[in-house]
Amino acid sequence: MNRRNVIASFAAWSLAAGSGSLIVACSESKPQFKAIDLTGADYARDFQLTDHNGQPRSLKDFRGKLVVVFFGYTQCPDVCPTTLVELAEAKKLLGPDGEKLQGLFITVDPERDTPEVLKGYMGNFDSGFLALRGTPEQLAAVAKEFKVYFKKVDGKTPTSYTMDHSAASYVYDTQGRLRLYTRYGSGAQALASDLQLLLRQG
Repeated sequence: MNRRNVIASFAAWSLAAGSGSLIVACSESKPQFKAIDLTGADYARDFQLTDHNGQPRSLKDFRGKLVVVFFGYTQCPDVCPTTLVELAEAKKLLGPDGEKLQGLFITVDPERDTPEVLKGYMGNFDSGFLALRGTPEQLAAVAKEFKVYFKKVDGKTPTSYTMDHSAASYVYDTQGRLRLYTRYGSGAQALASDLQLLLRQG
């Protein structure tokens, strides 16, 4: 191989290597979340509800914190307590950054979930988490905005009914932007990992 061919071959190799590095760099710049990335979604943008202390709340009240929103009800036998336990555990896994996490539980059963009931329920998981409730009309509007399903299932007595409902969480970054959709049962470690990625992004 003559000198000109050697130089040409080296230039081609360098260009290919450089392109490969560029591709790797671009792929690494996008965070690899374990949850479903909803960045830029045009729903689940806000709510107007009242917390269990009687204070009106919306997403803007929690700017500067990561926010995880979950829909459920206090008499839920498994999905709701499991999700809240995992959220509380994820907060612990964050260490000092756990103070930057706000858990929000929106009840789909405001008929039985009074402010007093909700306050006591949240205390079982983390005293810093808040439960939110609204009128049936407010709840319907929020469920539509968040694309959440819920339905009352009659029991043997008027008060023994259950609630079918969506079982996933919405995660917001510190700027109040919807970022992730976390499926039920994903686990505290996976959630904590995603939350750490969001915190690094600022």
